[in-house]
Amino acid sequence: MNLQYSEINGATFRYEVRGQGQPLVLIHAGIANLSMWDDQIGVFAEVHQVIRYDIRGWGKSTFPPGPYSDYEDLRALLDHLRVDRASLVGVSFGGGLAIDFALAYPDRVSSLILVGSALNGYESPDDWSGDLLEKDRELDEAYERGDKARAAELGVQIWVDGSYRQPGDVDPNFRARALALMRHTFEIPDGAGERQPLEPPAVTRLHELNLPTLVIIGELDVPEMFSIAELLQNEIRGAQTVVLPGTTHLPNMEKPAEFNRLILDFLAAS
Repeated sequence: MNLQYSEINGATFRYEVRGQGQPLVLIHAGIANLSMWDDQIGVFAEVHQVIRYDIRGWGKSTFPPGPYSDYEDLRALLDHLRVDRASLVGVSFGGGLAIDFALAYPDRVSSLILVGSALNGYESPDDWSGDLLEKDRELDEAYERGDKARAAELGVQIWVDGSYRQPGDVDPNFRARALALMRHTFEIPDGAGERQPLEPPAVTRLHELNLPTLVIIGELDVPEMFSIAELLQNEIRGAQTVVLPGTTHLPNMEKPAEFNRLILDFLAAS
């Protein structure tokens, strides 16, 4: 890895740039950091200029006091790298960030790939089963009492194992890697920054998006992600949806070969 660090918008950001061609930005999930893209960056860099980075407050990027917005941080990073326009791939929280950026700066986005995406302003219906709710409550309690290891294990049970599998049903190398990412995320001290949301929120503005959009959802992901994926499909003009079999919330890590081919085919056709 050729990791770099730069002062951008008052924070220090860790990022990597590799390859040449049409720029492609990889935006990690909220339970991870830029290393979740280890199986993608080399493959994508064969045909694209690939940028991956730690969002402010994640991985090795800092989280200083003061107001900020994640989409403005991304704009400043692209300005720093002299990238005018890019395709964005975002997983979970990173998908919500990608949507916000595309709404704030539509001329700077070539295409969107949204994977198990969050959607800022979305109010979840009662999609979670009793089992998921109980694990989520237990996760919060473990985190608050400082038992980060237990919190990370519960997070993996929710987002990696899912409701339809036992831990032993999941590839052990993938599960261990996801657990390490989540444990690292939970160990990061809370920052002092004040996130400023996009206004009006993205959930009310999806009809504004008019660009090639691929919505990806793992077949075994939690129900809330399917509700959001359906909304994205219905509200973004021309969006197409693909369900990846046998995966939960991190399909790029669980089935990288299938994920990579899907992304490259979509980008080549966009």
